[in-house]
Amino acid sequence: MQLPLKNDLFLRACRGEKTERPPVWIMRQAGRYMPEYQEIRKKTSFLGLCKTPDLAAQATMLPIEMLGVDAAILFSDILIPVEAMGMELHFSEHKGPSFPHPVQGRQDVDRLLVPDPVSHTGFVAEAIREINKRLAGRVPLIGFSGAPFTLATYMVEGEISKDFSRVKQMMFSDPATLHTLLDRITETVIRYLEMQIEAGIHAYQIFDTWAGSLSPVHYRSFALPYVRRIVDSLKRYGIPSILYVNGSCSLLEDMVTAGTDVVSVDWRMSLSNVRERVPPAIAIQGNLDPVSLLGSPEILKEEARRVMEEMEGRSGYIFNLGHGILPSTPVSMAQYLVSLVQKGPDVPMPHHAGRR
Repeated sequence: MQLPLKNDLFLRACRGEKTERPPVWIMRQAGRYMPEYQEIRKKTSFLGLCKTPDLAAQATMLPIEMLGVDAAILFSDILIPVEAMGMELHFSEHKGPSFPHPVQGRQDVDRLLVPDPVSHTGFVAEAIREINKRLAGRVPLIGFSGAPFTLATYMVEGEISKDFSRVKQMMFSDPATLHTLLDRITETVIRYLEMQIEAGIHAYQIFDTWAGSLSPVHYRSFALPYVRRIVDSLKRYGIPSILYVNGSCSLLEDMVTAGTDVVSVDWRMSLSNVRERVPPAIAIQGNLDPVSLLGSPEILKEEARRVMEEMEGRSGYIFNLGHGILPSTPVSMAQYLVSLVQKGPDVPMPHHAGRR
């Protein structure tokens, strides 16, 4: 039984309702830029943090306590369900995630599981229940998953890629195998998000971070249909859905057809252009450049004002960054940004824009 929400601005905006101000949350809002996160992180590995419900709940709560954002997002990683599919996953502080045995052909795909989410990733559901206890209805909790194409890029490339040559080589040389892989990932993601919804999330975001590497024609074949299948499968739960694509400019009209309630866009196009291309029934989230938080408070104030002015008068708008917050961001600047959105331009600036 979920408690009534004291602040439902975010959910109202997701539904396209007019709100008294834009709700604000920040992608990667519980992360390495916070000294308090680093203290939690000292207790275990990154994967250990994701898999320990109490610690994941602590990390999730940090931006609620320190920034006062209008929504919490589950602390986890998009590759958790991929590991559960049977792939060995490593995390390095400097290189990020890697799979030492990437998917190279049909035999590798055939070995992958569609795992039972509770037995393989039940710690995520436990974390959600613990977070909701700590939130006590203060703000909604967002769950998430990576989108099938984005997860496939990690599985085929073996690590973060600049050119996505391996996954695209499979796309151009053996599309049937890539579609089989995407199909198996899609079934895994549906079950994984069902578990999150049943555990108590109020909305979910699908991160198709690397779909921007695709041309529109290949996006329509190798990314969009699988996201659409996830959204269609979860509609019966009646909670808001968000689709984020980094590099979304050429894909925006196609993103709209995925069926999510919200499209979340990066900083590479103006929101005034986005609102012309997105039907009024679909909410918009974004899209401040994360690097603007590394500059001066005066310029951050101007950038935030510009973004909000571009969306002035449109119902269904959620303020966010166009990508995740950067590890070198001063906490004071993140706090200032949230205050600018919530209270307006007259809030006091941070005394300095130093590291802390």
